[in-house]
Amino acid sequence: MATGIIGTGSFLPPTIIDNNELAKLVKTNDEWIREHTGIAQRHIATDETTSFMATEASLAAIENAGIDPKEIDLIVLATLSPERATPSMSCIVQDKIGAVNATCFDLNAACSGFVYALQTADAYITAGMAKTALIIGSETLSKMVDWKDRSTCILFADGAGAAIVTKTERGILSSITHSDGSKGMSLKCKERSTRNFLVKKTEDKHYIQMIGPDIFKFAVRKVPACIDLLLERAGVTKDEVAYYVLHQANARIIASVSKKMEIPLEKFPMNVEHCGNTSSASIPILLDEMNRDGLLHKGDKIVLCGFGGGLTWGAQLIEW
Repeated sequence: MATGIIGTGSFLPPTIIDNNELAKLVKTNDEWIREHTGIAQRHIATDETTSFMATEASLAAIENAGIDPKEIDLIVLATLSPERATPSMSCIVQDKIGAVNATCFDLNAACSGFVYALQTADAYITAGMAKTALIIGSETLSKMVDWKDRSTCILFADGAGAAIVTKTERGILSSITHSDGSKGMSLKCKERSTRNFLVKKTEDKHYIQMIGPDIFKFAVRKVPACIDLLLERAGVTKDEVAYYVLHQANARIIASVSKKMEIPLEKFPMNVEHCGNTSSASIPILLDEMNRDGLLHKGDKIVLCGFGGGLTWGAQLIEW
């Protein structure tokens, strides 16, 4: 028996902003954005919040799994963009979906958040501390972006993805996570500074800031090494893997990983063109699209791999 995914769900805000719209805000154009990122459009929240999108994705995953929300005894929600410090987004989702028996908490591992959440749920289930878990990646990155900063505003978008996991005959075969805090400032976003009756400060600008070349080099170096170790531990060859589902950061990163690992690009599904970079939500959104399109078959071996702020990275090998 293993911890396996039995249902998936996702939600994207209905408002779509294409590259031509962004060209009205910053000096850029559709051709440049497509060439450098592979992105053509992205979904941007208006009234939708992180917890709302997480709830919608969760309800879709519950329906896909065919379970009662009361069966869920663990909810782990990955996000770096909650709308509240407390209550946690996972507790809000618990209330909205009626998962009255669940233990709930959020975690922040940026773009690696979903694979961290999946590893956490696997640990709980393997230890006998939970039977059925709901794991979610949900982000409202548009509120954290400086829409005058071309290096970030063309990339980031909003959305949520979710999965139901439990003990099954097939599931996680191998799992790895890593962090390197010494390089963390390559991708950063400051929170509110200390301000009280002892400390007087003006409001800080809390925007995502990124050193793009550093993140690119980090991803192209660490992702192949992570996947190689993952497969080695499981005794599985690269050719045995049906799909490599990577965090949808940038099409050029994914193409570079494909080339470096000498794996056909066709094995790297992408939705970054129409979704943009949704951080912790990108892997479960793509996984749900693949599931509902009938691309995933019983026995398929699939690699999930996230990488991003922290710096963090990690992967799972799953037998579907």
